[in-house]
Amino acid sequence: MNLISIFILSIFFVKQYQAEDEQVINLSVVACGDRVPETLVLLKSALMFTLSKLNFFIFTEKNLQYQFTDQFNQWPKFVQKKFSYSIFEPKFPNNNREEWRKLFKLCASQRIFLPEILEKVDSLLYVDTDVLFLTDLDQVWSHFKKFNQTHLAALAPEHEESNMGWYNRFARHPYYGRLGLNSGVMLMNLTRMREFNFVNKILPLYQTYRYNITWGDQCLLNILFKFHPDRLYEYDCSWNYRPDHCMYGSNCRTAEKSGAKILHGCRRVFQSEKEPAFREIYKAFEKYDFTEESIRSLYAKIRDAFDKDSLKATYCGKVKDIFLKNLKPGLKIHKQILTKEYLNLEKKEEL
Repeated sequence: MNLISIFILSIFFVKQYQAEDEQVINLSVVACGDRVPETLVLLKSALMFTLSKLNFFIFTEKNLQYQFTDQFNQWPKFVQKKFSYSIFEPKFPNNNREEWRKLFKLCASQRIFLPEILEKVDSLLYVDTDVLFLTDLDQVWSHFKKFNQTHLAALAPEHEESNMGWYNRFARHPYYGRLGLNSGVMLMNLTRMREFNFVNKILPLYQTYRYNITWGDQCLLNILFKFHPDRLYEYDCSWNYRPDHCMYGSNCRTAEKSGAKILHGCRRVFQSEKEPAFREIYKAFEKYDFTEESIRSLYAKIRDAFDKDSLKATYCGKVKDIFLKNLKPGLKIHKQILTKEYLNLEKKEEL
């Protein structure tokens, strides 16, 4: 079955902002329904900390695409120079398009078909929309260099403790390893996935287990890598730090040591008061607008938020160093870049 014939690639906006011959990190995200605002905050956080050029592959419904282009055009010129972007309408197999489109979260299963849709792209970092970067994307991108000859993707575990695990307690299908995988932050070597015939291996798994899966494409990835564990590179929980890692007590040991590098606000904790530590950090990033005044207040707002009684009363609020350890040096570098850019801007205006 030739899946390329199923997908007619539809690019509505393509804009280049980066100079040629510079290293580019490909970042892909799927934002349907009401997910655009948090996706823009996610992309903002990526731009804040990353020195390499970024190339965004954004999949969203046609009526939502203007929200991205309007916001991109409002960002300062020096920010616009840091990235390029392509915006696509979601594409699914024609014979059961709606079934795939509505699998778990709206359009979330799009990630399964990226190897065939982006047929000329070698590698990318795919993230859920409810993600925030607290450090340079070059760091997570460097894991590609640690792949062996068989690895085609990288994911973090779903849980660290068996008594909290979902897959080991409730799954009605095969899953990877001891506690399964979380798919919110995924490095994808698309070239190797195409060579592996990834999409055509996933499709029959869906037909077999469709009535047994709960978390959509994440469960399908767990099933696939259960049968092909040699194809997966596993990185630790600090690269996909979720409320589960602190809400009942701290259990991500690597984050305790080196800090959370990527926050994953699953179950809408960025928009609710369920886990105020995640909410306060998201609110601070949401308000940030690439100005010198804004950068001065961002870290202080987050730091001071952990002194609130509402945060102190939660387990996540008691491990503030996990949230701040990478954020502080990252913001310091970003502030230096901002200062340089605004000084250059002032000099040009004087001329």
